[in-house]
Amino acid sequence: MYKIVFFCIPAHGHTNPTLGVVKELVSRGHQVWYYSYDLFREKIQATGATYISCDPFDAELQLSPEEAARLGKDLALSTRVLTDTALALDSVVCAHMQQLQPDCIVADSMAVWGKAVARKLNIPFVSSTTTFAFNRQSAKVLKQSPAELVRMLFAMPKIQKEIRRLQQAGYPINNLLDILQNDDNTHTVVYTSPEFQPCSDTFSDKYAFVGPSLRPAASSITKTRDTLVYISMGTVDNAMLPLYRQLISQLTHTEYQVILSVGDRVPLSALEPLPPHISAYPQVDQIAVLQKADVFLSHGGMNSVSESLYYGVPLVLLPQTTEQRGVTAQVCRLGAGLEPKDTSGPSLLAAIQTILANPGYREAAGRISESFRRCPGASGAADKIESVCRQHLR
Repeated sequence: MYKIVFFCIPAHGHTNPTLGVVKELVSRGHQVWYYSYDLFREKIQATGATYISCDPFDAELQLSPEEAARLGKDLALSTRVLTDTALALDSVVCAHMQQLQPDCIVADSMAVWGKAVARKLNIPFVSSTTTFAFNRQSAKVLKQSPAELVRMLFAMPKIQKEIRRLQQAGYPINNLLDILQNDDNTHTVVYTSPEFQPCSDTFSDKYAFVGPSLRPAASSITKTRDTLVYISMGTVDNAMLPLYRQLISQLTHTEYQVILSVGDRVPLSALEPLPPHISAYPQVDQIAVLQKADVFLSHGGMNSVSESLYYGVPLVLLPQTTEQRGVTAQVCRLGAGLEPKDTSGPSLLAAIQTILANPGYREAAGRISESFRRCPGASGAADKIESVCRQHLR
């Protein structure tokens, strides 16, 4: 029996893929402790892991509304939040790890405190990567350049200051890239297939491409028309009332069944009246909907895209962040979706109709689905983590 500690950030797309892995490890008789946030307490406890709250140490909770809106787009602010959280957790986590003596730490690629503590205390480490794995070769395909990060590093003295704070606390962090990416010697679980991962053959054998880790559907959806269009802009930046109104206006005169998931910041009353074939909800069981959908209009988040492609559903993509633009570029490159030229109502409707009229998009999505289903999934991720634990005990 191994002792394994997980760390994650407060994000559905980063937490959900790990839950099946944790459940698998627990079922094999291992003890798992999971540092996360109270929003995910029930989900984590349902896996059999011991939940430990990070909420009292979360620097993001102390941000003003204006700062919170910039988080993820302002690299200096993001680095400050990550550093503040890591240092707030430092003494508590280090003391717990020294007492527990875990065989392995598994940390989300953005939960830098987990990676930093593992390096500081010389504990075997596995990175849990819910986005694409990143190196110089994949960056070219994803249109993301390490040089851009380096330029930001030297252009922003604030980031240098945060790195010095980590160094002063004993963390072996030399630059921003030490925080944001793994090298070829870091054991890494990547929740996608080699076929969907750009340049997968350029990564070392320390990388395990295990495919998406999907939960089962918790409900069922009735398909009432021949074509089902599903629309969701994710769980974070989804307050897009003008976009939803444009889509409703365009789709009102079609024969499609339409399901919109609009989040909790858009009142459903602002979308009324809706025609009978269009339904809007604060949230839906996305897995259940995608099992019946014919096309998915999405923000391009890795989790949503993986779920869509797992069920062979092609996508219309409206990316908002650098990460989402990288995912969108790969989906389009493989022919499983498209990005409209703009977000006007007519362009969005034309993109949906193009996907539905051209079977090549569904065929490409089906090929990616097959590659996902060939992957070992949560069992393969658990195997990887066990192998790192075994090396530790030799």
